[in-house]
Amino acid sequence: MKKIAKERSLGEQAYDIIKQSIISGDLSPGDVLPEEKVAGDLGISRTPLREALQLLAQDGLIVMEKGKRAVVASYSPSEALDYLEVRSVLEAYNIQTIEFTLDEALISDLEKNIEMQERTIKDLDYQEFNDLDLAFHLLLAERNKNKTLAEMIKQLNKGVNRAFLLLSKTLPISVKDAVEEHKSIVNALKDRDISLAKIKMEYHMQQVGKRIQIYLKEGEF
Repeated sequence: MKKIAKERSLGEQAYDIIKQSIISGDLSPGDVLPEEKVAGDLGISRTPLREALQLLAQDGLIVMEKGKRAVVASYSPSEALDYLEVRSVLEAYNIQTIEFTLDEALISDLEKNIEMQERTIKDLDYQEFNDLDLAFHLLLAERNKNKTLAEMIKQLNKGVNRAFLLLSKTLPISVKDAVEEHKSIVNALKDRDISLAKIKMEYHMQQVGKRIQIYLKEGEF
């Protein structure tokens, strides 16, 4: 028997709507988000709106400062490359250090995540793909006993993934490549070949960097 699905909170729904407005370009960097007006436009009170704004701030999509109105964050493509440089080192190191925590449950979770990634590609849902991409890397990071490392990888992933969220029209080829790279990492882990898994992760990070560079050259940012 299926469990009754709980409805998503108003704050979570507001988060999705505002996030999509930023990704689509309806809201531009520097746009101010007055709470009273935005809450009125969404038909909700300020309390769930503030929940949504906090989530957006955590994603780096808006900037919130005490005593000031929330503002849509500006974004430099060079930031994504800076995040990626540090992320590449940490993610490769993480592969090395989680060897003794590998089990069938983790492999199963990674494979299920990849299956959902492939489904989002068929549905052309690139926002959901980015969320799953983040989740894929966090499944690996969270196996590390060093929780500070896991949190750093999480934040660095958000910095890089935001670049791709804002480039949704260029994603169809990129996401397919990313899925294949994810599969190669998991296959190496299934074989308990940690050295190969590390190499595959490093390759994946290199390819992400190349994709960002291509967009920079094409002036997509």
